[in-house]
Amino acid sequence: MAKEELILKLKAIVKPYIQDEEAFKNLTEETDFINDLKIDSANLVDVVLDIEDEFKIEIDNDSMEKMLSVKAAIEIIEEKLSA
Repeated sequence: MAKEELILKLKAIVKPYIQDEEAFKNLTEETDFINDLKIDSANLVDVVLDIEDEFKIEIDNDSMEKMLSVKAAIEIIEEKLSA
């Protein structure tokens, strides 16, 4: 799956949880879910669950703790999809 396609899917997943519309419009690989998009930690768990559903993958606790940015999420998703 192309990185651009992953980013588009991630944007759709995180949209309901964002608190900063401007940061969302400018979302890149470097966007941080908590600091930039202002997603709180409880909603970040929802984001991870939504990612699991969307990509039909299972994200372990270690990976979940690292999934704080778009780039980290992409790396984890790609790793799980290729496993």
